[in-house]
Order: sequence, then C-alpha cells, then structure tokens
Amino acid sequence: MGLFSKKIQIKAPINGKLIDITEVKDEAFSSKALGDGMAIVPSEGKVYAPVDGEIITMIDTNHAIGLLSGGVEILIHIGMDTVKLGGKYFKAHVKEGDKVKAGTLLIEFEKEEVEKEYDITSPIIMSNYGELKSLTKTDPREVSTGDIIMTAVK
Repeated sequence: MGLFSKKIQIKAPINGKLIDITEVKDEAFSSKALGDGMAIVPSEGKVYAPVDGEIITMIDTNHAIGLLSGGVEILIHIGMDTVKLGGKYFKAHVKEGDKVKAGTLLIEFEKEEVEKEYDITSPIIMSNYGELKSLTKTDPREVSTGDIIMTAVK
C-alpha cells in the first residue's frame, strides 16, 4: 500500500443473502458495466449506510442511493427495474449532502410489495471501481448489517 492509500471497509447495508455481482440477473450489473461489487437478496426492507460518508446521490424514486467515503463511490440499488415503481413502497430517511455514519438508516421499502413485481436483489457497487487500487470481497453468505462484505483500497 502506498503512502496515501486509503482502506475503506464496506459493511452490509441490508440483512440478507450476499452474492457476487456476477450472479445478478441484470446485465448492466452482472457484467460490471456500472462497477464492481456484490449484491444482497434482502430479508427485510431496510437499507443502512455501509460506511461513514456523505450522500452524493439520492434518486428521486428512492430506490437507489450513492455515498462517498474516502474517495470511494458506493452505489446501493434496491432491486432490478424498481425505478418503474416511481417511488411507490420506498421511503428515504436522508437527502443529498447529508453526512452519515455507518449503520444510519437510509431507506425503508416494503419488501413484500416490491418483490411481488420485481427481483429485489440489491447490488452494492463501487461506481468508481476503475480508480481503486483493489477491491477485496468476502465469501457469499447470509449477512447482517454491519458485517464487512468488501474492502476497497483507493
């Protein structure tokens, strides 16, 4: 690690089953076109901050949120094609510009309602993956919020 490297530990933002990004049934995510990372099949409808950082993107339909921590950009996308719900079943607890601590509740969603219509697998990706020195992933398993799932070095 260089003199100025930063190591950011990314914690699980959602309780559920952790899978590799390549397992996601959406080409934009599984091909890593949007960035590298992992995904969680949620067991409940709550999304927590995976790091201490700042909210840099809050999609107006509340199904996706971007955070910045130590130069690492993290995008959490709840479900596949859920933008089509237009915000129905989603409630944001933060807004762009907010500073958050790991574990802060970011978004709540009605899991049972959303999964009636959409795959709720939720990618957690490093959207500026190309700028990272490395990204280490943990093994897929059942995770609880706060468990470390990835370590990014910038």
